[in-house]
Amino acid sequence: MSNVLAISAVTQLLKSLIHDALIEGDASQMLGADFSVTALPPDRVVVEAGEAQGNQLNLFLHRVTPNAALRNTDLPTRDSGGRLSRCPRLALDLHYLLTSISGDQLNAEMLLGYAMQLFHETAIIPRAVVRNALSATVAGDASPPAAWFEDAVRLADQLELIKITPRTLSMDDMSRIWTALQTSYRTTVAYDVSLVLIEREIPTRPALPVLSRGGLRDSETLRDPGVTVLPDLFSGVPTLLEVEPLDGQQVMRLGGRVALNGTALDRGTATVHFTETDTGRVLRLAPLAPSQPNRVVFELPLGPPRAPGDPLENTGNDPGAWRIGAYSVALHVLNADGREMATNALPIALAPAATAVAAPSAGGTTITMTCAPQIQPGQSIAILLGQDMELVPSPASPVSSAEAEFAGFSSGDAVPVRLRIDGIDSPVIDRMAEPPVLETVTIP
Repeated sequence: MSNVLAISAVTQLLKSLIHDALIEGDASQMLGADFSVTALPPDRVVVEAGEAQGNQLNLFLHRVTPNAALRNTDLPTRDSGGRLSRCPRLALDLHYLLTSISGDQLNAEMLLGYAMQLFHETAIIPRAVVRNALSATVAGDASPPAAWFEDAVRLADQLELIKITPRTLSMDDMSRIWTALQTSYRTTVAYDVSLVLIEREIPTRPALPVLSRGGLRDSETLRDPGVTVLPDLFSGVPTLLEVEPLDGQQVMRLGGRVALNGTALDRGTATVHFTETDTGRVLRLAPLAPSQPNRVVFELPLGPPRAPGDPLENTGNDPGAWRIGAYSVALHVLNADGREMATNALPIALAPAATAVAAPSAGGTTITMTCAPQIQPGQSIAILLGQDMELVPSPASPVSSAEAEFAGFSSGDAVPVRLRIDGIDSPVIDRMAEPPVLETVTIP
């Protein structure tokens, strides 16, 4: 694996390849003069007016970006205890500007032709070429120390080969780059070089070989019994596909039955887990027996909250433990061999199970809505009568009813009524009727 010298090693590699291509192509004879290959900022190679400008090809690393394909392939690098389990690997793409400079006519173009032909023919650099290029210095250059070459040559041993790709820069991009460089523009082409992998040699905490998965063992072999293979076109892993309230609504209510439809739901003893989206609190219910392979039905409790000290207090069987709001539902299946499998979770809302009573009042009509489960402190409350809405203050303690006064309705009108808690409405359509009808309250 290449190390922290990989970026400089790539620059030196490209310089060496260009220099060798110019030597082999007898560029000095074509130019009628010597040449040089450098890796300097452009403002240091373009000479001021009146000075002699030599024949020069300059490589400038103007940008370094994370490689999009491999930037996260080493995750996670630490275990649950924060210990390093594998060496972090840095994957980079290098972006170069190749500038040709000469004080004589056509020489800059000739130099650029040599370099562009080289990069076109050597788009993927073999490992042997990398080793040879990094084992010798470029003539006329200030050479790095010998220790640098010993470490830089490890670039040839990285997982990915070095690839050179031409990059088209628009006139606007080129203008911005050279404006930032604060020097006169010279003929320039851009290249992307990938992939450079940088990894430091540091001690890690490797995982031990696995003989058995988890603590479940076969009584005879004392080994993990392995994967259970089932002759079925569907997955053998319990999977939920749909949450279906059996009253035809899109929400569940206390006292109602709900079906979980999916695959492989009868592989063992099942328990339905409800997780409150806001708090993360989990309530559990046992489904109604018997369960089917693709369908599990459960019934939500209804009635007053369980008394203090009741064994079922604050469980899924306690109506007082439920809260109107959003839940995620999953099925946990305990197999006969002691393994527990959990399905995917699907979202559903618990809506208020509400009934309305209308009574005459001095200002018009008072609508009283009884609700299950109880309305909790902090929850927003609104009563909707027809197209009118009245907000109700949030209670200081759990309550089972809310009321609001409405005006403008005539005696005998049958008006749809809803209770809205935290943005979740009590169902107002009776979907079990044929055809479905609105549930209304009669104005006295």
